[in-house]
Amino acid sequence: MNFSKRIMNIKPSATLSISDKAKAMKAEGKPVLSFSAGEPDFKSPEAANSAAIEAIKRGESHYTPTPGIPELRAEVCRYYKNRFGLDYAPGQVTVAPGAKPLLYEAMQALVDEGDEVILFAPAWVSYVEQIHMAGGREKVIDTISTNLLPTKEKLIEAIGKKTVGIVINSPSNPTGAIYPAETLKMIADVAKENDLWIIFDEIYERLAYEPAKHVNILNAAPDVKDRVLLINGASKAFAMTGWRVGYALGPKELMAKMNTLQAHLTSNACSVAQWAALGALSGAEDDVEMMRREFAKRRRTMVDMLRDMPYVKVKEPEGAFYVFADIRSCPLPDDMEFCAKLLEDKYVAAVPGTAFFAPGFIRLSYACAMETIKEGMTRMKEFMESL
Repeated sequence: MNFSKRIMNIKPSATLSISDKAKAMKAEGKPVLSFSAGEPDFKSPEAANSAAIEAIKRGESHYTPTPGIPELRAEVCRYYKNRFGLDYAPGQVTVAPGAKPLLYEAMQALVDEGDEVILFAPAWVSYVEQIHMAGGREKVIDTISTNLLPTKEKLIEAIGKKTVGIVINSPSNPTGAIYPAETLKMIADVAKENDLWIIFDEIYERLAYEPAKHVNILNAAPDVKDRVLLINGASKAFAMTGWRVGYALGPKELMAKMNTLQAHLTSNACSVAQWAALGALSGAEDDVEMMRREFAKRRRTMVDMLRDMPYVKVKEPEGAFYVFADIRSCPLPDDMEFCAKLLEDKYVAAVPGTAFFAPGFIRLSYACAMETIKEGMTRMKEFMESL
């Protein structure tokens, strides 16, 4: 069987591959502890569950409008008005089966063959593959040496004749870095000067830890609203990964193009899941804050235990639920080999930094129980001491 060049050039998701391998080993009876998946271990809020049950009872089991049910789109607008002071109309909102399809639709709508899109590394694994699916090429700006924030000099240097846009992820997966207002304003100004669009992925915006504070790019630079696509969803904030509900807000013309693609791709997001997301957005604020406080405790524990290990350096993450650990001074500095041996020897699953354009690092998720973190970090310390 012959496969397309397109599919042969796409790499599997490193995070899902390792998570699947860890699950398979656990099913074999091995005592695997996985820190690979970006998935909260909490149950979905009762407000989401109740809204879904009521929707099922009402018979909400049919196709919805392609961009989503009007009630959810209106609630997303209210959320952004209340949280960020931003004015959007329901016609500027598209709901999809997760944030990933929205990113895919945006790339397909904005990127032509040979176009370049700027990524700030370390960068989430799926951005580059989605750029490739659209026929584009990534232009990677490394931020490891600049405190995980891009500089104006490096950004301007990266822009070429084929550059069409920039992707920003704040809080960041994998580093947990949060972009301050001055950095976002700088990026926005450069984008405006060079006629570039911006995808602002803020899927982790509810997970920021004091004294850090999440900043929406349009609060830092309101004059670029006509060239910014906001990406968000229910998965991370509301522990609703399996419901698969994401939403995007942007210029009406762009949303119309994305809706056209979505009509041919998925038709719409799951009807019942949309009602569940509406319930979460309108009635689960206390649940969100409870989860954020618990993640903050887990973050503190993981960071402290990592700092007690030989060969490991850690910059405290400001948001999301990941620690990006530097193992470059380790006797086993190859992060791919390191993660394979850590899983083999201690049954601890981590994601190699190479997947995020950051060799010599590993990503560990603290979206798991405290006892799992303590046991896993104890095993990892034993592993580090044995090297």
